[in-house]
Amino acid sequence: MKILKVQALRGPNIWSVQRKKLIQMRLDLEEMEQFPTNKIDGFRERLEAMFPTMIDHRCSEGVQGGFFMRIERGTWMGHVIEHIALEIQTLAGMETGFGRTRETKTPGIYNVVFSYTEENVGMFAAESAVNIANALIKGTNFDLEAEIQKMREIRERVRLGPSTGSIVEEAVARDIPWIRLGTNSLVQLGYGINQMRFQATITCKTSNIAVSIACNKEETKRMLDNASIPVASGGICVDEADLEATIKKIGYPIVLKPLDGNHGKGASINVTNWKDAVAGLEYAQKYSRRIIVEKFITGFDFRVLIIDNKLVAAAKRVPANVLGNGTDSIQQLIDTINLDPRRGYGHENVLTQIDVDRDTLDLLQKLEYNLDSIPKKGETVYLKSTANLSTGGTSVDVTDMMHPENVFLCERISRVIGLDICGVDIMAENLTQPLKENGGCILEVNAAPGFRMHLAPSEGLPRNVASPVIDMLYPLGKPSRIPIIAVTGTNGKTTTTRLLAHIVKNNGFKVGFTTSDGIYIQNHMLEKGDTTGPMSAEYILKDPTVEFAVLETARGGILRSGLGFSRCDIAVVTNIQEDHLGLNDIHTLDDLARVKSTVAKSVKKDGWAILNAEDEQCVKIGEDLRCNVAFFSMDEENPLIKRLSKEGKIVCVYENGFITVKKGEWKIRIERATHVPLTMGGKAKFMIANVLAATLAAYLWGFKTEDISLSLQTFIPSAAQTPGRMNIFEFKKFKVLIDFAHNASGYLGVEDFLLSVVANKKIGIIAGVGDRRDEDIKECAKIAGRMFDHIIIRQEKHLRGRTEEEIINLILEGISESGRNVTHEIIPKEVEAIKHAINSAEEGTFITALSDVVTNAIEIVQEYLDKENEQGLI
Repeated sequence: MKILKVQALRGPNIWSVQRKKLIQMRLDLEEMEQFPTNKIDGFRERLEAMFPTMIDHRCSEGVQGGFFMRIERGTWMGHVIEHIALEIQTLAGMETGFGRTRETKTPGIYNVVFSYTEENVGMFAAESAVNIANALIKGTNFDLEAEIQKMREIRERVRLGPSTGSIVEEAVARDIPWIRLGTNSLVQLGYGINQMRFQATITCKTSNIAVSIACNKEETKRMLDNASIPVASGGICVDEADLEATIKKIGYPIVLKPLDGNHGKGASINVTNWKDAVAGLEYAQKYSRRIIVEKFITGFDFRVLIIDNKLVAAAKRVPANVLGNGTDSIQQLIDTINLDPRRGYGHENVLTQIDVDRDTLDLLQKLEYNLDSIPKKGETVYLKSTANLSTGGTSVDVTDMMHPENVFLCERISRVIGLDICGVDIMAENLTQPLKENGGCILEVNAAPGFRMHLAPSEGLPRNVASPVIDMLYPLGKPSRIPIIAVTGTNGKTTTTRLLAHIVKNNGFKVGFTTSDGIYIQNHMLEKGDTTGPMSAEYILKDPTVEFAVLETARGGILRSGLGFSRCDIAVVTNIQEDHLGLNDIHTLDDLARVKSTVAKSVKKDGWAILNAEDEQCVKIGEDLRCNVAFFSMDEENPLIKRLSKEGKIVCVYENGFITVKKGEWKIRIERATHVPLTMGGKAKFMIANVLAATLAAYLWGFKTEDISLSLQTFIPSAAQTPGRMNIFEFKKFKVLIDFAHNASGYLGVEDFLLSVVANKKIGIIAGVGDRRDEDIKECAKIAGRMFDHIIIRQEKHLRGRTEEEIINLILEGISESGRNVTHEIIPKEVEAIKHAINSAEEGTFITALSDVVTNAIEIVQEYLDKENEQGLI
């Protein structure tokens, strides 16, 4: 078996609109296509022995053990690999369970699709599942545990930490979208102008000054002391002389820790002699030159969490320890504790496995123990000097036990330091008494405190501490999303997108939009190129100035990664025509419609899908949608339009020369088509269709009809406004039209427009695209043969696996099928072809360049026009 391609889908996609995180693997079964599982001796037994937990895979049988039943009856290896990929992720601690396996039009080649929780792990699982399947087929050994451990390690490298993850989960539960910014814990919640950012538990509302204060333990201690808040006595040391002076002042026992440390790194506690004090100084200075030395306060270690100046949780932290039984060594006791299913690798479980490090060995040495020592029965041996969960510590929730005065004290501390999310470390016998009574004190105030101990304490009530974070970032009534209109289809996407963006901008919104020629924010091009994929959509949604997004969404991006947004308010499907067929398993119009329908299916329940009533595939799409649906048509007498009008539905039609919205039988005439520059005086019928689509979308969004009308009248087609979309350059003696038409439907639109053009001679410059089907190339050429008197064939680009000669021959065949005596010439380079057409143009000639690289064509023609204008001024 051979993996041909593995890709990660990150948004709504052709397999599922709800399940956004999917791996799609294109797999060639090769000789295994002839060997379903029931023809492989012992395969089921080996599979069941390796994965006994697969008994829970119900598969299409719908019963426990259903998948094993399918194996027994016989199923193909792609299906098996799908289930293995899901199971190994689950065994690695990432439970997931959606999968699909479908054979492509090429026999033996399958698309194996399965869900993932961490993308890198999912990609690894795809390859691993194939390797496991091969081992099971051959009956060879496979180290499954080592593979699963690799997956755990990958997950720990790339996953969000428990604190960040909990905030994201809470946001998702509230239907707030999120985007991970890079590979660390920096996350954006919401879209555009309504976004909020956070990293770990530092938010965009967190004061930089407050973080600086919290990170400076000396400054923190001074501010708290000045505010009459109890703190441990001590001082700052940089050398042994400072250390000696401080100890003389406060006496033993002491605590040493780095001034700028965190997570307990470099700390030494309960130090009772000079030798250990010097060793503690050296250890702490590995992390910070300046060391804080404090009086060691006896009692328990508590962490109190304050969010938005309100106490939300408190926990007692217990350092990693073992309880002696009188028979087992300390190492054996550690090994036994690590078998606790609640303990895991990194942050995968409630608790972390206990690892032996220098801190552990130092503590044991103080007790005159080593790892082979056997503690007495009932003796507690502490293995870490700090109670951090990341080093194996445990936590006990004590939120409800806190004395009101201690609650007041902690909330006051958060205001004194100025942190929106604040972790206060307290050493005291308990929190049920005021600290001033039991002698407790504040040890530290932490910016970016961890949430894990509160989310999943080893004892006590779990606290959803992520909830108040979201309450703070998105108080009641504050939106997290911005309006999104997504535009897809075969032809007219870019023009419709640009027109909608123009309407939105004219209504006072700061609009961001993506097209096949670039990314724009408020009409400023920020990125040039075909930007109709999910990364470009995300670019717009990440911009903090954007108030409204209009996103052209093409087939390629949907197939490659899914949509770049979780859902949209309005989706427009202009039409679905033959284009790009035969590529990426898209062979028929039904296949293409399935891809385009992903956009319409992503519309929110109370949103609108805008569809073409004259397009059979669009009508089919409308039948399967759960959102509101509205249709547009060039024909008021279209049967579907007539039926919908009778039912009182909203439609948009071209009637009696007007762009008209109909509500039932009532007509709201928006504007006369001849007054809309985009329609070329009403002559470009396909442009009128684009105007209908944009008008209906704008109307259903809620824009006023007079504002829509004004926008239609002020949207001027030009090389700057609509590059490559019916751009006409008027020379003194001839005209040049540049258009992006590249498929039969686009060519038909140009042909219809040219019927209204009066010219002595119509010259066309055309080319073929190598990855199109033979019939598609010939059909375009046939239409060209009908609408032009002379054709210049150029073909230096987009060969895509074909030879130049092969494509030109197909074009010539198509021209001959037009039935007209059309002259032609071949000029391979587009630049030379356009220059030749202009230089040889006679008076009254109309040149049409159907260009796939419109920028180059526009620059050439504009250069000639500028020269003519300059000469006219001389």
